[in-house]
Amino acid sequence: MQEQLARANKAAWETKAYQAWVQHHGAPEALAEELKKDPRHPLRYWLKYTGDPSGKKVLNLLGSHGRKAIPLALLGAEVTVVDISAENRRYCLEVAAAAGVQLNYICSDVLHIPDEESLGQFDYVLMEFGVLHYFTDLKPLFTLVNRRLGADGRLLLTDFHPFARAWKITETLRQPTGNYFDDTVREGEVAFARLLPESERSGLSSVLTRAWPVGDILTAVAASGLYIRTFEEIRNAADPSFPEFYTLIADKTNVQLSPLNP
Repeated sequence: MQEQLARANKAAWETKAYQAWVQHHGAPEALAEELKKDPRHPLRYWLKYTGDPSGKKVLNLLGSHGRKAIPLALLGAEVTVVDISAENRRYCLEVAAAAGVQLNYICSDVLHIPDEESLGQFDYVLMEFGVLHYFTDLKPLFTLVNRRLGADGRLLLTDFHPFARAWKITETLRQPTGNYFDDTVREGEVAFARLLPESERSGLSSVLTRAWPVGDILTAVAASGLYIRTFEEIRNAADPSFPEFYTLIADKTNVQLSPLNP
C-alpha cells in the first residue's frame, strides 16, 4: 500500500508544483531575498531546540521547496534535503542559488534513498508540516530517522495536530474527517492546489493520505529507539481553544530498554 501512495503522491507533486510556488512565494530571486533578510523567522519553532545551527549537519526529510532548508544553510548548517518531487527540487535549488547557499537535494522517496549509508549521520533530522500523513506505517520512517541520526542527534518534528485534522476547519484544512481514529487511506487535493488560480487547477492529480492519532505517533517514535523530550502543542491562532500544530522533540540515546511486551 505504501508503494501505491508513493506513486500517486509523486505524480501529484510533480504537476504544477513549481508554478504554485512561483505564484505564492514569487520568483526564486524574490524568495531568496526574503529569506536572507530574516532566516531565523521560518525556523522559529525549532531554534530553541537547536541553538546556533552553524556547522551542524541537518537532514530535512520531505523538505519540499526548501523554505526551511535554505534558512538553515544561511545560518551556516550543512543541509541535505530528501523529497519525492522534481518540481520541488527545481524551485528549491533555484532559490538556494539566488541566496548564495548550497544544498544537497536528493529527489527520492524517503523510504528508498539511493545509497542511503553514504549520507552519513546528522545532528538533526527535521520534518515539518504535512508529512506523516503520507505514510501507511510510521515504523520504517522513524527507523530511518534513527539510522541517520548520530550520537545524541535530535529529531525535530512539527506537523498538523491530529485533533485539528479530525474536527477543526482551518485555512489549510477544509474537510475534517470528524473521526479522530480514522485510519483509512483517503484521496484528496494536493496541498499547493489552493495557491493556483482556479483556471490553473485542471489536470492536477490527487494525493493519497491517512491520518495518525497522537498515541500512534508517540509510540512509533519511542519504538524506534528515540527518547521523547517534549511534545509541544501549539494553539490555533484563530481559535486558541484548539491546537493547530505540535512540535515533537526526540533524542537518539544509547539506553537499552527491556521489551514492552515480554
